[in-house]
Amino acid sequence: MKDVELKEVDQAKQPMTREINGCVKVTVPENTGVKYGLSKDELIKIAGTAGWIRTRWALLVLFWLGWVGMLAGAIVIIVQAPRCKPIPEMNWWNEGLLYQISDINAFSDNGLKGVEEKLDYLSQMKVKGLVLGPIHNVQADKLDTLNLTSVKPEVGTENKIESLLEQAHKKGISIVLNLTPNYEGESVWFKSFTTVAEKIKEACTYWLNKGFDGIFLSDLGNIKETDSWSSIQAIFNQTDKTKKVALMGSVTGLTVDEVSVLLNQLGVDLLLTGLPDPAKSGEKQAEVIQKLYSGNLQTSLGWSLSGRTLGSLASRAPAVPVKLFHTLLFTLPGTPVLNAGDEVGLKTGEKPQTMWDLKNPDEETNVTAKALQEERIAMRNFFKALSDLRAKERSLLHGEYVSLYSSTTSLAFLRLWDQSERFLTGMNWGNDSVTMKLTYSDLPAQAQVRLSTDAANLAVDRMVSLQNLELGPKQAVLLSYPYAG
Repeated sequence: MKDVELKEVDQAKQPMTREINGCVKVTVPENTGVKYGLSKDELIKIAGTAGWIRTRWALLVLFWLGWVGMLAGAIVIIVQAPRCKPIPEMNWWNEGLLYQISDINAFSDNGLKGVEEKLDYLSQMKVKGLVLGPIHNVQADKLDTLNLTSVKPEVGTENKIESLLEQAHKKGISIVLNLTPNYEGESVWFKSFTTVAEKIKEACTYWLNKGFDGIFLSDLGNIKETDSWSSIQAIFNQTDKTKKVALMGSVTGLTVDEVSVLLNQLGVDLLLTGLPDPAKSGEKQAEVIQKLYSGNLQTSLGWSLSGRTLGSLASRAPAVPVKLFHTLLFTLPGTPVLNAGDEVGLKTGEKPQTMWDLKNPDEETNVTAKALQEERIAMRNFFKALSDLRAKERSLLHGEYVSLYSSTTSLAFLRLWDQSERFLTGMNWGNDSVTMKLTYSDLPAQAQVRLSTDAANLAVDRMVSLQNLELGPKQAVLLSYPYAG
């Protein structure tokens, strides 16, 4: 037993590690007198030698030379970089889509409360403002029944209006009240401009104090001649409001030259013109757009091809696919204004409530109904994609307009802003294919498809040639390409 114990002691003295019963013993050798490294005093002594002093000075000089060089390089880059163009002044009605709900009970079974219930849907469509009504009491062509500060009982109450305004503002949606006086009669102004204009002035003050973000008036061609017009304008020029309220209006049946004159004379914040006319040729539409744009009144220009008196897009131009007009309205300089139901191609007389019945097409057993559901859902998705782009792309928000091509049945134009991505719109509403030869100093050889009505030949994200852009019958495309410097 003693021999065994002695062996274990001898093994424990070995300067090696060994595992015994799962444990590792490490023996630290005794100090052999060997010295490792330099002491503190020795390091200080060596660091004070001439060689090390020169080395440290050289490294310090190199560091500061490198730092100064980088600073100088950054300054040169900043100085030589192209200046960003200042963003023009934008008001809320220039920042996105305006959506007209003329017949509130047709839009929803629940009147003003029903509109409030659809605010989430409108927010998803990137609607920036609602043009609501008219909702006041009046009998057709009877001036003595006009009460511009009332609300029709079948539509709702003032409490419902206040609730709608509160919820809409929480979602970033402004609401404009349509105060067109005789909206169901022969003449919207009862052929008595002076008398009605005074009532309009009182009603503007009343409803703006209730929280509305603007007032809309139809047929503004003659009211500018009344004594009350300047005092109506003065209501909207108050500077004590944190958010600017808008005076909007519309004119119909006027030439482009007459509209240009009115845009300068009326002084409204937004004017809807009903131009360009879908029945006219591409050359005529290009001429109209160019004339209206050249007046530098882009922020005061609203594009509206549908509405209470014009009808829906689908009914106004039945030979032209609605998607083509969606593409045109969302990509022109100015504010797109569409009517309730235009996003899914509803026809005049067809209740907008149909929009809320768009369910899964696979649930439909009727082949025709299923096809219609698929078509309307696809149209709504196309509309939403356009609205998304219009709300976030600077070239589409406030970019310059450049006409590239026009023919009897086709049109192409460019929107560009400073160093932002460029957007090119092309459309062909004819029955035959068209090849557009596009020339402009800024154009590259190819551009990317962002949206298209022709998924087979112009699929999204595909690169297409701009030398000879071919569009099939009844087709439209939105292309983009980066700023090249």
